[in-house]
Amino acid sequence: MTSSEQSSVRGQLRRSDKVMSDQETHAFLQTAFCGRTASVDRDGYPYVVPNLFVWHDGAVWLHTARSDGHFARNVRDDDRVCFEVDEPGEVFPYGDLECDTSIAYRSVVLFGRIALVQDVERARTFFSLFMRKYAPADSWGRAQGSFPRIEATNVYAIAPESMTGKIGVLPAVEARWPAVNHSLSPQAPRPTAAPPIKRS
Repeated sequence: MTSSEQSSVRGQLRRSDKVMSDQETHAFLQTAFCGRTASVDRDGYPYVVPNLFVWHDGAVWLHTARSDGHFARNVRDDDRVCFEVDEPGEVFPYGDLECDTSIAYRSVVLFGRIALVQDVERARTFFSLFMRKYAPADSWGRAQGSFPRIEATNVYAIAPESMTGKIGVLPAVEARWPAVNHSLSPQAPRPTAAPPIKRS
């Protein structure tokens, strides 16, 4: 597969029935709690790190300590990253076999370029939005806008090149097993009784 063919496939979903709209995707990125950023080191080894983040101006904003760590070295050498965020819902049965089990969920995966935010005022805006997202409105009674350690942090922005949102909807109770059987293996033999659960 050529690089142009890989680029056209990257970020596409096989299940078109599970695609979130752009509006739903952006709304989810506004509220999702934690994401994961994947980068690659000079040896081609992948590295994934969890990040609290802010979705702002069409980009993912996050920060790290200002140190020459694994993440900082990776993105300095190669600005291509993948960012993922997900939210699990309820696990439910849809058929009479034990493997006929699914989960409701929402997720977003984006591919893009990450850049260090050099402008202090833009970094300050990020931290204001960050605290607005994660702290209570009154910040536990503390003075707001006090960020004296901005110079000790790295603020990054990931500009998406492709982005997809995916959703698995929780069916209504009357649409789940045992009310209806949506087993994906209708011809498989059924056990006569459920095996006993061993307790340790």
